[in-house]
Amino acid sequence: MLAFVTGNAQQSKNNAPKIWSAAKANAWYAQHKWINGSDFIPSTAINQLEMWQADTFDPETIDRELGYAQGIGFNAMRVFLHSVAWKADPKGFKERMNKYLAIADKHHIQTIFVFFDDCWNTNPKTGKQPDPKPGIHNSGWMQDPGRTLTTPDDFFELKTYVDDILTSFKHDNRILLWDLYNEPGNGKKSEVSARLLTRVFSWAQAIRPDQPLSVGLWNWDLEMLNKIQLKNSDVITYHDYDTPDKHQIAIKLLKLYDRPLICTEYMARPRGSTFENTMPMLKKENVGAINWGFVSGKTNTIYAWDTPMPDGSEPKLWFHDVFRKDGTPYKQEETNLIKQLNGL
Repeated sequence: MLAFVTGNAQQSKNNAPKIWSAAKANAWYAQHKWINGSDFIPSTAINQLEMWQADTFDPETIDRELGYAQGIGFNAMRVFLHSVAWKADPKGFKERMNKYLAIADKHHIQTIFVFFDDCWNTNPKTGKQPDPKPGIHNSGWMQDPGRTLTTPDDFFELKTYVDDILTSFKHDNRILLWDLYNEPGNGKKSEVSARLLTRVFSWAQAIRPDQPLSVGLWNWDLEMLNKIQLKNSDVITYHDYDTPDKHQIAIKLLKLYDRPLICTEYMARPRGSTFENTMPMLKKENVGAINWGFVSGKTNTIYAWDTPMPDGSEPKLWFHDVFRKDGTPYKQEETNLIKQLNGL
């Protein structure tokens, strides 16, 4: 299980705390209604690059689909950035971020932005992105940076990216939280990921935006990475696709840190993690609830991680996702429950 870390907030050389105190983190959390929403990418994008590149950025679809989110009371969406898209067009990339934030704000939704990611395909490239492979979950999703970092120049380039984005948006109250790194160590890259993980925390802490910083726990076996994440996160975020009994144990352990908790990934129906059995429990525990998958689209996340359907037919039980493209709920009883939990 999780290796616990004790001690006070880290101190920088000038004796200013690198991370928020637990009291500050809890005061921040208390200012918000119960945080709930989804990981979001428009149904017209297969990956982060297709979402953010100029020729495929799709504000019309983003507006329509965030309208679905507003309609069920979601107030936060978790959105992945990508350093390759930024490098190709830093100014335009930030303009599109600002456009996204304006659309989300119109729908009364705050944003959790994610920087780096160790999941799925390596070697991201600009330009036309791959077409979806029928029936295969996240067939075109790209890691970030998706390459081995071996030289100081590699890290300097990524630092420039993080510095630029955080400096530009560090006072933007449309942003709820900065999620600095999604699932570090996925793909058996534990030691390699640790080098970037420690740096991205230090880069972000040096800028110290108004919004909290976090990296979500996702694998209790990665003790070295878990220690780094817990030691440096202002707010504790985590992923849990287990059944509610096991999920409840994780919550009890993480509450020992006396910091706000936000589950930034859950809900995989065939695994026994559903809206019906998990979302009410998260609200009761005052834990933020961000499920994976929103509108069924090019990411193919209605299909299970390890159960491809090469004929592309619709599975009897969707793995993730809440809505069809036309805004029809996959399960009306699910969206009814979400609305009820949000007082609608």
